[in-house]
Amino acid sequence: MTINPNITIFGGTGDLTFRKLLPALYTMYVAGKLPENGRILIIGRRDYDSFAYRETARSWVEKFTRLPFTPADFQAFAGKIDYYRMDFSDHEAYRGLNRYYAGNRIGSHIFYFAVAPRFFSVITEGLKLVDGAKNGKVIIEKPFGEDLSAAKALNGALEDYFGPEQIYRIDHYLGKEMVRNIQAIRFTNPIFTDIWNSGHIESVQISALEDMGVETRGGYYDASGALKDMVQNHLFQILSIMAMEQPESFTPKGLHDAQLGVFRDLRPAGPETIGDTLVLGQYEGYRKEPLVAPDSSTETFAGLRLFIDNERWRGTPFYIRTGKKTGTRQIELSVIFRRPYPEVEPNVLIIKIQPTEGVYLQFNIKRPGDTDDIIPAKMDFCQNCNLVHQLNTPEAYERLLTACIQGERSWFSQWDQIEYGWNFIGRLKELYKHAGLPVYSYRPGERGPAQAEELLNRHGHSWFEEDTPVA
Repeated sequence: MTINPNITIFGGTGDLTFRKLLPALYTMYVAGKLPENGRILIIGRRDYDSFAYRETARSWVEKFTRLPFTPADFQAFAGKIDYYRMDFSDHEAYRGLNRYYAGNRIGSHIFYFAVAPRFFSVITEGLKLVDGAKNGKVIIEKPFGEDLSAAKALNGALEDYFGPEQIYRIDHYLGKEMVRNIQAIRFTNPIFTDIWNSGHIESVQISALEDMGVETRGGYYDASGALKDMVQNHLFQILSIMAMEQPESFTPKGLHDAQLGVFRDLRPAGPETIGDTLVLGQYEGYRKEPLVAPDSSTETFAGLRLFIDNERWRGTPFYIRTGKKTGTRQIELSVIFRRPYPEVEPNVLIIKIQPTEGVYLQFNIKRPGDTDDIIPAKMDFCQNCNLVHQLNTPEAYERLLTACIQGERSWFSQWDQIEYGWNFIGRLKELYKHAGLPVYSYRPGERGPAQAEELLNRHGHSWFEEDTPVA
């Protein structure tokens, strides 16, 4: 009997599924990356049948797919999709789901939990009524729990049933082309490899800025904030990839151990240093957003000054900032090298992650003509400006779904990394609150509150902007 592999999406009528997962799966189908006899089962509470769901999905796939959309390709892809109406919080409903799998000869599973973390344990308990589910893979979205104690309990329940090697904690930043490129740029170019240390690098800056506010995510965001939503997962992952020692081998374990070493070496803040470590802000008008508490103190901006206390990085500050309604949309990693002379500009390497994907390098040359003046020059490579590169570069969810199907775990978050992030950020928030430090206000369009700029300025640094001198 043929066993059909199956991807089951819990939360299949949500925004994540329509905007990201279905377009990614369609593109994977067109590119030949889905198993030939594989199926996709959508679990939802809405009153669809399979035909109605496919029709609804069509417009989303057409709008968000990376590759050209054709009706013929979509019809063939949609033939793989079934909709199963079910209340996934009803334990007994899983007996019917088990009968569906058996009737369709489905015995190989990937379960995608595209739902709030409070439902992860509920679904896991229900799947205990499904034959063979224990041997399946499970993909979960961040936040991996709502606080550290909840995250530990959730992780324990998942690992007890599925086993740690079957859990894929997806952080879509790890699927972004230029995040993956950080390794290549650093380890395959001796001009960077040999000077990737505090002796040559003055500071490191990670920016993740958004021009939009919380929009429809006010309920989730007000219980989370910028630190939990962005820093302790996405931006800590970028930090660890940038700062890690070269792995003994570029295997999942080698990469994991190298990244974990960075988290272990992060310098903890204390009561006397918290004011020089963290600045929080909230954009004006945030409290009037839908589902946001009218007296909310949730931060929509976070600026951090961190240190990694090991031989490679001792003394080099790592600056992180993330915020909403900052008047720009960019995710960048900037490496500011030490100046050879005080009067010249530093060399700067920027790895541009989003929306522009590419690499910017600022270096010094002599001004042309009869002068000995030194001026900065730049080289700017835009990876996604090339149509061929766009068509050949998978989106993050395509890449990570394909990796899960293939059992490749290198670019998924591991529990011990997540636990370090929870502990570190939780401690910062406690110190900040205990010190009575405010959540500073900033106007929409500003790059966060002025106090975040001062965090750098008082140490002789400033955020690097292209064509703007660095302090």
